[in-house]
Amino acid sequence: MEQKPFRASLQKMWHYFSLTYDIVWNVTLILLITALCLVCFAAGIGAGYFAFLVKDMAVPSHDKMKSEIYSYEETSHMYFADGVYLGRFRSDLDREAVRLADVSPYVVQAVIATEDEHFYEHDGVVPKAVIRAMFQEVTNSPNKSGGSTLTQQLVKNQLLTSEVSFERKAKEMLLALRLERFLSKEEILEAYLNVVPFGRSSSGRNIAGIQAAAQGVFGVDAKDLNLAQAAFLAGLPQNPFVYTPFAADGSLKQDLSAGLKRMKTVLYRMKRAGYISDKQYKEALAYDVTKHFAAPKPTPFERYPFLTMEIERRVKEVLAETFAKRHGHKPEELKRDAGLYRRYAGEAGKALRQGGLHIYTTIDKAIYEQMQRVATRYPYYGSDRVYYTKDKQTGKTVARRQPVEVGAMLIENKTGKIISFVGGRDYKREQLNHATQAHRSNGSTMKPLLVYAPAMEMGVVQPGSVIPDLPLSIGSYSPKNADGKTHGLVSARRALQQSYNIPAVRIYTKIQSRHPIDYLLKMGVTSVARQEENNPALAIGGTHIGVTVEENVNAYATFANYGSFVDAYMIEKITDKDGTIIYQHTSKPVPVFSPQTSYLMIDMMRDVLHGGTASSVPRYLTFSADWAGKTGTSQDKRDSWFVATNPNVTFGVWIGYDRPAPLESRYKGLSYSRRTQLLWAQFMNAAHRVKPKLIDPPERFLMPGGIVRRAYCAVSGFSPSEACKKAGLVRYDLYNAKFTPRQGSDDYLVEGRFVVIGGRRYAALETTPEEFVTRGVIVNPKLLNQWGIDGITSAGDDFVVAILKENGRVPAPPAARLNGRTLVWDRHRERDVIGYRVYQVSETGERQIAAIIKAEEAASFSALKPGAAYCVTAVDIAGRESAPSSKVALPAAQPAPPADPPAREDNAENGAASPSARQ
Repeated sequence: MEQKPFRASLQKMWHYFSLTYDIVWNVTLILLITALCLVCFAAGIGAGYFAFLVKDMAVPSHDKMKSEIYSYEETSHMYFADGVYLGRFRSDLDREAVRLADVSPYVVQAVIATEDEHFYEHDGVVPKAVIRAMFQEVTNSPNKSGGSTLTQQLVKNQLLTSEVSFERKAKEMLLALRLERFLSKEEILEAYLNVVPFGRSSSGRNIAGIQAAAQGVFGVDAKDLNLAQAAFLAGLPQNPFVYTPFAADGSLKQDLSAGLKRMKTVLYRMKRAGYISDKQYKEALAYDVTKHFAAPKPTPFERYPFLTMEIERRVKEVLAETFAKRHGHKPEELKRDAGLYRRYAGEAGKALRQGGLHIYTTIDKAIYEQMQRVATRYPYYGSDRVYYTKDKQTGKTVARRQPVEVGAMLIENKTGKIISFVGGRDYKREQLNHATQAHRSNGSTMKPLLVYAPAMEMGVVQPGSVIPDLPLSIGSYSPKNADGKTHGLVSARRALQQSYNIPAVRIYTKIQSRHPIDYLLKMGVTSVARQEENNPALAIGGTHIGVTVEENVNAYATFANYGSFVDAYMIEKITDKDGTIIYQHTSKPVPVFSPQTSYLMIDMMRDVLHGGTASSVPRYLTFSADWAGKTGTSQDKRDSWFVATNPNVTFGVWIGYDRPAPLESRYKGLSYSRRTQLLWAQFMNAAHRVKPKLIDPPERFLMPGGIVRRAYCAVSGFSPSEACKKAGLVRYDLYNAKFTPRQGSDDYLVEGRFVVIGGRRYAALETTPEEFVTRGVIVNPKLLNQWGIDGITSAGDDFVVAILKENGRVPAPPAARLNGRTLVWDRHRERDVIGYRVYQVSETGERQIAAIIKAEEAASFSALKPGAAYCVTAVDIAGRESAPSSKVALPAAQPAPPADPPAREDNAENGAASPSARQ
């Protein structure tokens, strides 16, 4: 009976348990079903929202995606001649692509352990990481861990913007999944390592990519990074400018704790992921990376400012022409169409800064550095000048100092390679490149280019041609020689050697109608406009704009190339980052002069260095070469030049002020021209120490065929006549066989009457007293008429007589006086006085000629008779005689004093007279 209640209790308990179980199960099942529905609903909503976010996005093709992934900005590189590395081109970002095989394995392990530990397992996206990141974003969690894989980060950097939005995130995920289908893990990792930013380098420049980071932070290549260095760099991308050890100016930050702490985190994750052992971990922690940071490195721009800026300018030009040529445009079109030029120049600039180009130049590193050192240390430029100008901000007048500047260029003749140049003394003070961009008057260095060589090519003159260096006026223009004198009849060789201006202008006027400027333009001197050829001063460098040092030197190399102009260049070739040639320079020689004209010009310019205006150069040089050159000075000594060439190279120097002003005539004992020549020689001596075979070739300029040696008459330039031979006026010189001296008549030398004043001959008049006249051989005025010369007033030549204009007045009487026992007087101030008559005057006043003194002789007469009176008169070329000077008389002779009585022998001692005898 007792068992029934117990069994009933058990049954009742079971019933309640079963009921509770059913209820709990059903509720749980309902909850699970509801949760699943919610998840599916949420997934559906998420999928729908995801689809909504990416519905308008064009899905890129395989080729386009791959192209954009690998299209990252990369720094271009510059090289000196022979592939000597110069440095990275200046840009906003330093980046250098590197293959994954050339990256330290530690870097790969550190990046994966830190940025994406499941990199080799996922397909571009890790769902749980995305959900976690989204949850943290929605809840605004302060500890956000991020949900991007390396693939997503690569997509964000290369294919999308950096905006923070769900739409950008959705596109990032979709593209990451697609990228994983197109590229291997190694390709993705390589692209990521070349793209990711790493803060700043030891030069303070922004860096991206592991190679630039390794070089910029530790001064090693990416393949040589050790474990600690790799961990330090791998930690930077999370917050590059917080963790980077360098400030914007390249200095080391005082507080490096953030970056070092991040490095330890990276090392810990590497150990946790099994990439490194506990021993490696501890060794890396003990390694002091701060002691191995790269030292500050001056950028190429800081070391070579003039050079890097010139390379940039020239590269843009050649790339613009290259890109335009691909689209069928010629260089002439770019020059005419400013809009077209801007378009292609913009493309060129972008390629230069982002394309990872390799730019190979012609500049010899050692010579360039030596020449910069000479330019910096040269002590004889001259004094700074002070000029006054208004300050743009304050409007006040302020004093500014300007030093003497310099421009120089060295060119290899046969190739046109610019071996070296000097752009200025200090780029920080003045950014203008004085070798390639400054236009200045080239003074007398213009003469060979525009006058002598064209005239010889035309057959108008040859080295032995005689040109009158006599006063010249062309309208209001009257050229003067540097010494202020004229020198009569001179050969073309002599005129160039001594740099006489008047003969050069005379020759230019003879060939002006035949457009000698065409020769100048063929030699690349484009800064001189064709319209300027009507200006006779152009013959001696009187240009509106001027020429650059490069233009001047390049043109002179034409003579060394026996008449062929080879355009100077600096950019040898440009390749892309894969080594494909984008641009390769090719020389195109332009025939300008015949070999005969070129050699004759060289031979004439040799004399400039031997007895001419550059005679100091050979003794300044430490070596000997076959140099031929020309000096040049512009008006008021504002510019000083020297350009010279030898069989290998041509080199030219200019000095002057940026704001044109006269150079000091003398500074530290040297004239301005000597200072220029000494600087030129010091540049060449420095270059010779580096490349002696280049600067001092063993060979000389070789005389081509068609050159002959012929005799000529020194007063006519014609083949010598009998009269010329008798006068001893036969000279010899080299000629182009086509233009040897022509036969002239015998009447260009005639017997003539002349007077001599101040060493110059003047034609005697019919009324000129014969006693003052000299007879001798003179040049027939008809010869001068061929040069348009009629009635010159000064000559300075032994065989040319000038016209002495008499003033129409009777000369004033001279002022005579005694000087001891000599009668002297001052030379007459009137220019037409040709001599003096000395008269002895009797007591009755009658005058008798005692002497005839020509103006060329001493103004004195010493054969005076004691007691006689004398006077002097002045005689002019017309025969008019002045009134006599005041009379001057030499005192009459005095009787001689009586002789002393002889001394007695007993009073003499040692030959001395006794006191009584002296009395």
